[in-house]
Amino acid sequence: MIYSLTGTIIDRDNEKVAIQTLGIGYEVFVSRPLEYVLGAECTLYTYEVLTQDDHYLVGFLSKEEKRAFSSLISVKGIGPKTAISALSKTTPLELIEAIEANNVAYLKKLPGIGPKAASQIILDLQGKLVSNKLDSDIAAYAEARLALKQLGFKVKDIDDAVAAVAKPGQTTEETITLCLRKLRNM
Repeated sequence: MIYSLTGTIIDRDNEKVAIQTLGIGYEVFVSRPLEYVLGAECTLYTYEVLTQDDHYLVGFLSKEEKRAFSSLISVKGIGPKTAISALSKTTPLELIEAIEANNVAYLKKLPGIGPKAASQIILDLQGKLVSNKLDSDIAAYAEARLALKQLGFKVKDIDDAVAAVAKPGQTTEETITLCLRKLRNM
């Protein structure tokens, strides 16, 4: 199993990026491929999909997004491609908040998620994802989001930045600093 890849982004399209590391290029499906900068170095946390008919890598900029993906594919009827598509329109924090708030309407807006799937996600995951994140982490991310919003940044840009930089145990100040660096490059 490949845990992560660190290298240079050498290509991208609407579904995936190519990352070159140690002279080998890996094709990796990602939630937001157009956000990756060609020629930039990055680390992708990976999940290997191996089925009878398919074999590919899915990559994430944060461990939180990888956990959200793993949680989604554990739900009956949600496959890897549906999960990665759904994550293209949300952040791990927003997903957790929607599940905990029993917000079927929000989940139905995600690509590939209908009413039945949204209800199944809530049924299977409610109360389980919060235990994967410390309450203090969620509070730090929420405080950082609020501070960045007050500075005038767009909510979508803030959410994308928080999702990309969030790490367990990170303080609000660290999250804000990392987000500001990320937002400056957007």
